[in-house]
Amino acid sequence: MRKTKWLAIPLVFIMIALAGCQAVSGFDVSKALLGSLKPTSSESKQKLSIEVVPAAGNLNKEDQAAIELINSLALNIDSAKVQDGKNVSMKGSVDFKGNKLPFLMSMDTKGIALQVEGAKQPVYISLDAAGLGYPQLNMNEEGIQNFTTKAAEFILKHFPNPSVVTAGQVQEKVNGESLSLTNLHVEIRGDELIGLIKPFLSSIAKDEQGLKELLGTFYDTFYPMMNSINELRGDEKLPEIAPDSKKAAVDEIYTEFKNELDKLLSNYDKEVADLLADTPELSTVLGKNTVLKLDVYFDGKLNIRKQKMDLNIALPASPDLPITAIKVHSESELWNHGGNITIDQVDTKAGTLDMSSEEVTPGQILRNFEAVTPLYKVLKEDLKLGHKSIVIDSLSDYYGLIHKDNTYYIPVRDLAEQLDAEVKWSERTGRLVVVNDLTGEEIVLTAGSKQATVGGKSVTLTKPVFVNKDGTTYVSLRFLAEALGATVSMDDEGWITVERN
Repeated sequence: MRKTKWLAIPLVFIMIALAGCQAVSGFDVSKALLGSLKPTSSESKQKLSIEVVPAAGNLNKEDQAAIELINSLALNIDSAKVQDGKNVSMKGSVDFKGNKLPFLMSMDTKGIALQVEGAKQPVYISLDAAGLGYPQLNMNEEGIQNFTTKAAEFILKHFPNPSVVTAGQVQEKVNGESLSLTNLHVEIRGDELIGLIKPFLSSIAKDEQGLKELLGTFYDTFYPMMNSINELRGDEKLPEIAPDSKKAAVDEIYTEFKNELDKLLSNYDKEVADLLADTPELSTVLGKNTVLKLDVYFDGKLNIRKQKMDLNIALPASPDLPITAIKVHSESELWNHGGNITIDQVDTKAGTLDMSSEEVTPGQILRNFEAVTPLYKVLKEDLKLGHKSIVIDSLSDYYGLIHKDNTYYIPVRDLAEQLDAEVKWSERTGRLVVVNDLTGEEIVLTAGSKQATVGGKSVTLTKPVFVNKDGTTYVSLRFLAEALGATVSMDDEGWITVERN
């Protein structure tokens, strides 16, 4: 995403869905929420924490460890800066397992850079036309902003208020300053949400003009972008948009949408009842124990200055998911709206680990962190980054195994690439170099020789490396697997398992 304004959309649409469109105690909810969609410079700070509630009974060690890791997580953003619609930075820390990991993230039109303590290089993600892989693509950002605003207006126009929504004047501290703010408070339970959707859809079904206008705006915004993508791909361009063709397309989409909406509404209560009966798990998630409490504080110019959220999602316990609830808490403060702000930029001059590349491997990620750092241990031990499990049928020709002299041989490249290792061939020397993904060590093999090196140390193989008639280089499966940090086992049915933790 190129525009920082999109960061506010999830919260805004939660508010749209939960606060509805009606004024509350004289406070114009629609105007306040629509105003928050407009990009503007600001500074802020935020805290976010997650808690999962384990189900009663004994948990296995793996589940217990995962729950403890999640419950130890907390995000603390001490300084977030929005310079304009294209540049944003966040400085803070992530808490986990009693450790505090400082970080700095910055985003501009080209990409996102993240520097964390203990990393040798910043991590980088190229935005490259919003991740579509077309840097020349015109994203029509003004048109997208216009469509977003119109969609929000349309939803606000039709969505009803929940049973608990209030607005009132309060005194709150923001960045140490005491302010008089309007507090919009919303509470909604899961079982109430379903009841709000039907009147919302019924209201939409009656608004032919509003729906056609929204579809027309969507058509104007995204049709040229689709044409741009086709052009960059070398595909046939879509026909030019003429007034008559646009009207016909909008009328056709509207008719199909309206017919489906009428069918849904005519049988809505039964469809919902059947859905809940067929999926009892959904009855728990959309039950009375799923509760969202949200407080948003606005100043006199309708700028959001403070937010608090508590969300409890009830879950049906099961052997596959031994938790009964997920709790999310967040709070934030915002100030300096419209001020002259310069973001804190991550220094990428000395290079980055480009996560946009399809070739980035688990080993490259792990080797970017010092092995003694807490994050490395979490990635390696808790998240199992770099773990591999390969199963080979020794009785099948599919895997290219050759069994002779009581040894299983495998094509070097096949096994190496499955373990994310890089393979380099020197035709001049007749040597094959396999680079261990996790350690960066080189394994040097020579065709026709028992002599090899692993990490610079000489080793002698029981059988020499050989090249078969089609030019494929073979080596002992066990030797190569163990040299790459894996173990090899074989069951009574001939299945070979290569596993790396």
